[in-house]
Amino acid sequence: MSDHRATTSASLPPPGGSPAQSCRLLSIDAESRLFLRLRAQVAWSSLRSMLSSARLRLSLVALLSAMFWGSLYGLFVEAFTFLDSLHAEVISLLFNAFFSSLMVMLVFSTGILLYSGLYCSPESRLLMTLPAREESIFEHKFQEAMWFASWGFILLGSPMLVAYGVVRHSPWTYFALLLPFMVSFVVIPSTVGSICCMAMVAWMPRLRVHALSACLLAMCGFGLWLAWSALSSVKADSMSAAWFEQTFGRLAITEQKLLPSWWLSSGLIEAARVGTNAKERWAALGEAVSFLALLVANGMLLQLVAGWLATRAYRLGYSELVGEVPARRQRPIGWFDQMLMNAGSAAGRRLRLLVVKDLRLFRRDISQWSQFVIFFGLLGLYFFNARSFNYNNAYASMIGFLNLAVVGLILSTFTTRFVFPMISLEGRRFWILGLLPLHRDHIVWSKFLFSFLGGLLPCCGLVLLSDVMLGLPRRAIVIHEICCVMLCMGLSGIAVGLGAKMPDLRESSPAKISSGFGGTLSLVVSSLFIMLVVVTAALPTHLFLASHAFGSDAVAPGGWLAWAGSTQGIATSLSAVVVLGLLATFVPLVLGLRAFRQLEP
Repeated sequence: MSDHRATTSASLPPPGGSPAQSCRLLSIDAESRLFLRLRAQVAWSSLRSMLSSARLRLSLVALLSAMFWGSLYGLFVEAFTFLDSLHAEVISLLFNAFFSSLMVMLVFSTGILLYSGLYCSPESRLLMTLPAREESIFEHKFQEAMWFASWGFILLGSPMLVAYGVVRHSPWTYFALLLPFMVSFVVIPSTVGSICCMAMVAWMPRLRVHALSACLLAMCGFGLWLAWSALSSVKADSMSAAWFEQTFGRLAITEQKLLPSWWLSSGLIEAARVGTNAKERWAALGEAVSFLALLVANGMLLQLVAGWLATRAYRLGYSELVGEVPARRQRPIGWFDQMLMNAGSAAGRRLRLLVVKDLRLFRRDISQWSQFVIFFGLLGLYFFNARSFNYNNAYASMIGFLNLAVVGLILSTFTTRFVFPMISLEGRRFWILGLLPLHRDHIVWSKFLFSFLGGLLPCCGLVLLSDVMLGLPRRAIVIHEICCVMLCMGLSGIAVGLGAKMPDLRESSPAKISSGFGGTLSLVVSSLFIMLVVVTAALPTHLFLASHAFGSDAVAPGGWLAWAGSTQGIATSLSAVVVLGLLATFVPLVLGLRAFRQLEP
């Protein structure tokens, strides 16, 4: 704050002085240091706030991250041991495929986050009024977007790379180069995404949504085509050397030497190489450092290009976005809104109007629907690839339940992040809703229907795709679909009910609302609910299918295990799943409705 006051006072002309002589901007280095101090102070303030008021959430995140990291590390150690003993040459193909897919995801995620932070946030409006350079504002918001876009890559990639170094008995220099390699790689796709974001906002004001939608559809289509071409001819010789060569050989497009993912994988493989003598070790280390320098040089070049583009396109795009006049014509998807409003009886029209309102707000917020499409699109691609393995029904059912748990966890993340704050975000316009001829219960039920119906189709579709690709019998598919419906109901009821029970009507940031005590409680309860549903349904189904695959005497010789693996056990478990789903749905909703009726905004 002292630097800001000094800058402001230095920009004012002294009495009798010339404005041209006294009005002088900070140098680019001083401005960068000022924004760096701002970033450090904001980070320190956020950390102190979490330590003082959100210890539960911070401890939970740290514990779950450590458990997740350790679990991935153990799985990758076993996987690399198996691959190294089977066919070590597929490691480079595996790295190239993994890093190239993450590179594409980082381009889209960084562009989306930068669009929200650089053009739509209150901080960006404040920074635009200050005597600051456009490239400095861009760098300030780019650091934030890159961090939020790449922390998942660090969490997923670090256990894999550490496990690879441990299995290969790599020297200490490999582990020392891991962080520089990952950071320098992340900068390249993140900068490409930011360049595309600024260019689209500045020079494609009328075609932003269409261009982004076309890119997403093209990416999904390309991924499906790649998966189909890579796995269409895979036969029953799964997990053999020929299978690996045939599968990864079709992914040769990821081994293009102009891709940063190839530089990263090649550099890491060279750094992990164990030579027979000191000369070979130094040569491998030199090759690894050369690839690292290549990543750093290209990242710095792209940063210069992005800074140059920010000086010419940021204010132009911001002005175009703020001054854009909405088209008066009806939007192409307006027919769906009209059909939804006119469907059903007149008694439920008020409820349908509120659902349509939330649907329109969801469509207008690119940060919501884009993340929804990306995450569920990646899940769909993964489930589509599940048909490349051949399992018996018992193991396939276990994998199907794991996929069901993954779908539920991702849906719980979205309900906590976007659905839980929905009632709190009505606070600033709550007086408008209070003047409308509708009951407060309609507001809560509309949020529930929006969340439940919005998550039902993609979640059930993904679970069905997973089961079909795994070749499960119809009975297992029906069980998985029932569990998925209960998960959608329960997760929507938990998020909406707790959001109505503990609203924060004075907070306008959904991220801050979801990161509070209520959002943390919603996430914890949702995770426990998912675990209960999946375990309750998975154990009897697995015992039943395993008894048919390996024989009843080998799996459940007697007692309650034999009964659990029978048809009566499966029916009982499904009844328990339905009861859990109804309790998770209506108990939070009843509590939320009672609290919301008595709420004084």
